[in-house]
Amino acid sequence: MRILFLTRSFNSLAQRLYLELTALGHEISVEYDIADAVTIEAVALFQPALVIAPYLQRAIPEAVWRQHVCLVVHPGIVGDRGPSALDWAISDGEAEWGVTVLQAEAEMDAGPVWATQAFAMREASKSSLYRREVTEAAVQAVLSAVRRFAEAGPGAAMAVGRGPGRWRPLMRQDERRIDWQRDSTRSVLRKIHAADGSPGVADELFGVPCRLFDAHAQALPTPRPAGEVIGRRDDALLRATVDGAVWIGHVRRPDLADSIKLPAALAFAADFAALPEWPLAFDAAESGDAWRDIGYTVQDGVGYLRFDFYNGAMSTTQCRRLIAALRFALAQPARVLVLLGGAEFWSNGIHLNVIEAAESPADESWHNIQAIDDLTLMLIEATGHLVIAAMRGNAGAGGVFMALAADRVWARCGVVLNPHYKNMGNLYGSEYWTYLLPRRLTSGSANDVMQRRLPMSAARAAELGLVDEVFAESLDDFVEQVRARATALAGSAGLPELLQHKRRQRQADESRKSLAAYRAEELERMRRNFYGFDPSYHIARSNFVHHVLPSWTPRHLALHRDQAQWPM
Repeated sequence: MRILFLTRSFNSLAQRLYLELTALGHEISVEYDIADAVTIEAVALFQPALVIAPYLQRAIPEAVWRQHVCLVVHPGIVGDRGPSALDWAISDGEAEWGVTVLQAEAEMDAGPVWATQAFAMREASKSSLYRREVTEAAVQAVLSAVRRFAEAGPGAAMAVGRGPGRWRPLMRQDERRIDWQRDSTRSVLRKIHAADGSPGVADELFGVPCRLFDAHAQALPTPRPAGEVIGRRDDALLRATVDGAVWIGHVRRPDLADSIKLPAALAFAADFAALPEWPLAFDAAESGDAWRDIGYTVQDGVGYLRFDFYNGAMSTTQCRRLIAALRFALAQPARVLVLLGGAEFWSNGIHLNVIEAAESPADESWHNIQAIDDLTLMLIEATGHLVIAAMRGNAGAGGVFMALAADRVWARCGVVLNPHYKNMGNLYGSEYWTYLLPRRLTSGSANDVMQRRLPMSAARAAELGLVDEVFAESLDDFVEQVRARATALAGSAGLPELLQHKRRQRQADESRKSLAAYRAEELERMRRNFYGFDPSYHIARSNFVHHVLPSWTPRHLALHRDQAQWPM
């Protein structure tokens, strides 16, 4: 079928649904929800059989939903209505939640139900739940609804009652407010979790109003005064509760001219630096109440390096810390090293928010790309280890190419890759992609990959040779299978020969063209992006960081805007 996506942005859920539906042979065109007139025009141009709204923040125009079946993806159970569905579910401690695909009508979230899919809730942030449980449930529900529509037509909605859900209004800051003198660690976590991503919890740090994000629990050996900021680790600060403490990784300060979400270490630099440090070694025992964003463990002769950075972004500082952790890992006896990345994101490359907040964004861009290049170089030159990139979560831009520096790339089913830079103001890209990409491709060309601005499924990446194996639907199953496969490799009699072949291949590649030459050529192009006369990268970065809504849908998404292809 011809399906029009109407969405506020082409976010992770919209991308996943796009890939699932196109894999089934449907023709998908995307229109950003900019204005009613634009939406009406898009429908007239594309003449879709069905309209799907993966992510909306306002009503679909009546002129559209009266003439076309419009399916809205709502992150709530049947009967749940309102704009803060997941926020309330987290705050209320719901044990089970769901996704409902319903038909747009005059009353918001109250139309006929086409499909619903339940899931068990985790104690996790809204962003984490959205990227994992909500996305997987939404895929199942949308595919079910599309099949129902294709087989039975516009009148085939499910016959269901009103459901256990109810109308709940937009959750406001008064309902999110933390009482540091009374709220337990669990209560504080739930409040920040329910606001993660957006809008954050309104609070104060060091006497300055701010919004809190990215919280993690910490047990304390002895109680500290509730509400007191008592320490720092990496980029996060530690604040005491009545029965423990929470790490707060990111904040937004409305008092700053550039009010964007930043690591706490940057947002309150002077106050942060004065706090006592709470160090934790890379290889300290994993614990549910001892947060860190980089960790190294060994199991059955295999090393596992985890780097779970917020939203997958890697600042200059984070890259340098990860380099130190990688150097530590490569000095250990384990000859097989698995790079686990993060649960939701393997890596998304350089940290655009930190760059935007810098005194010179051009300089910070340069420092950040150099740091991630240093990291990638260390992986390429790790000839004494078999390195495996195990992609539990999505990856984008430089994060994809950093993964290609590994000897094996394994990905979980459902992982979405964006192996290109062009959407960020025509960036050329580095991370040694001009060396890593061509040597991996088994079909197509490097130019095809880099010029295509659309997301790529893990299955498609495997067809092209970017990924070696794709397996496991769930995150837990993926990690379990990764461990089994990595353990088998570590115990293989053929491992020494694999490493010897790797060393010979690296020497041969270096003799043909040095890594230094690849890097110099890439960085010369990047220098033009950062310091040249064309401001496209700086404009695109600023718009992305400040969530500036686009004035039009990019043409690589809006196929219907090619009027030579579709009739009026």
